[in-house]
Amino acid sequence: MASPYIETALCRHGDSLTMSFDVYEIRQQFPILSRTVHNKPLVYLDNAATTQKPQVVIDALVDYYSNYNSNVHRGAHSLADEATRKYEGARDTIAEFIQANNRREVIWTTGTTESINIVAHGLAQMLTCDDQVLVTEMEHHANLVTWQQACKASGASLVIAPIDDDGELIIDQYLALINNNTRLAALPHASNALGSLNPIKELTTEIKKRSDNSALVLIDGAQGIAHSLVNVQEIGCDFYAFSSHKLYGPTGIGVLWGKEQLLESWPVWQTGGEMIAEVTYTDAKWNTLPYRLEAGTPNIAGVIGFGAAVSWYAKLDLKAVLAHEEKVLSYATQLAADFTGLTVIGSAAKKVPVLSFVMDRGHPADIGFILDRQGVAIRTGHHCAEPLMNRLNIPGTARASFALYNTCEEVDALFNALKKVKQMLA
Repeated sequence: MASPYIETALCRHGDSLTMSFDVYEIRQQFPILSRTVHNKPLVYLDNAATTQKPQVVIDALVDYYSNYNSNVHRGAHSLADEATRKYEGARDTIAEFIQANNRREVIWTTGTTESINIVAHGLAQMLTCDDQVLVTEMEHHANLVTWQQACKASGASLVIAPIDDDGELIIDQYLALINNNTRLAALPHASNALGSLNPIKELTTEIKKRSDNSALVLIDGAQGIAHSLVNVQEIGCDFYAFSSHKLYGPTGIGVLWGKEQLLESWPVWQTGGEMIAEVTYTDAKWNTLPYRLEAGTPNIAGVIGFGAAVSWYAKLDLKAVLAHEEKVLSYATQLAADFTGLTVIGSAAKKVPVLSFVMDRGHPADIGFILDRQGVAIRTGHHCAEPLMNRLNIPGTARASFALYNTCEEVDALFNALKKVKQMLA
C-alpha cells in the first residue's frame, strides 16, 4: 500500500508547516464521521473510550451474519468450516501484529478488563501474605481494583508507586519498590486519563532484574495498542492485555497475550464447553492452549471483525499514523497553552494523544454538555481513575482524545467551541 503521507499543510506550529498524514482519505472509510450532531458536523474526540469503525470492519460483521453464521470448531458442515477458518485466521492476524511467539499465546476475552481478571484470578491462588503486587497511581480501575481484590483474598500486599504532578511515573521511586517479594508488577502502557506513556520495555527489564526474575509483568495495553508499535517479545513482559474497540474493531472482544509456558498451566478462568479435553461425572481434563482459557461459545463475529480491523490497520504506514497523531496532539496542546482559563491536566514528556483539562469556570460535565451541542464529542468525569483524580486534587477532567482520523481543523473546532463554553459559563 502506498504511504498515506501527502504534501499538504494542515497544522501550523508558529511559522513552520509540517507534513501531514492523508487523514482525508482515511476519514472517507469511516461512515459515522460524515454525520451531524445537533445540526453541526460531528467532531468525535472520545477515542480513548472507543474508536469508530472503518467500513471494512462493518462489512466483515455483516458478511459473517449474512453469509456464514455458524458456531466454530465442531460443526460438521460448510458454514462451520468457513466460520472456523475466519475465526482462527483472526487469531493468526493478531499474533503476527503483536509479534507473539506463536498463535497459542493469543487468548480471546471480552476485553482488557477480563484479560486482567484472568491473570488476577490465577495469581490470587498463588499469592501468600509475604508477597506483594505493584501498581501505580495512574491506573484505570480495571488494573487497580482487580489487584486490590486479589490481594485482599490472598493476604498479599498491594503497593502503589507514585507519580509526579505532571502525571509521570517517578521511575527511581518505582524501581525502589521492587524486591524478591514482588510477585507481579501491573502497569499501564499509557494512562487513559492523562495520556502519560510509560517506558514499558525498560521497566520490564528492571523489574525482572531487581526481583531476581521472580516477578511477573502485566501490561494494561488498552491505551497503548493503537498508539505504539507493540512487539511483546521485545517488551519482555509476561502478559499484555488489550481491547478491540480501542483499535477500530468491535466492542465486546479483546485479547490476553501471555507467554506460552505460563498459560499452559495457568488456572482456568471459566469452565464449560470448548475448554475441556475429557469429562466424566467426577472430573475433567482441560484442553490445550489457547482453548483451555476460552470457555463457551465465543464472540465469533467480534473476533472476525477484530481480525478485519487489525488487517486494515496493519497495512497503513504505522510510523506515519503515529507521527500524525503526535502532531495533532502537539497542536492541541499549543492551543490549550494559549487559552486563558484552561489548565491541562497531565503534561508528561511522552504521551499518547490525550488532552485532559479543567477550566476556571464550569464543571467538566457542563463543559461536555455545551460542547456536545456544538457537535464536539468528548468525555468527562474521573475516567475510571478516581484515585488518580483524588491524587491530583480534582473532581475530574474534560478529556479530548484523538485518533488517526482526527484533523487539526477538528482541534480548531474544539477550541472554538470552548470559547462558547467560556462565554456561557462566565
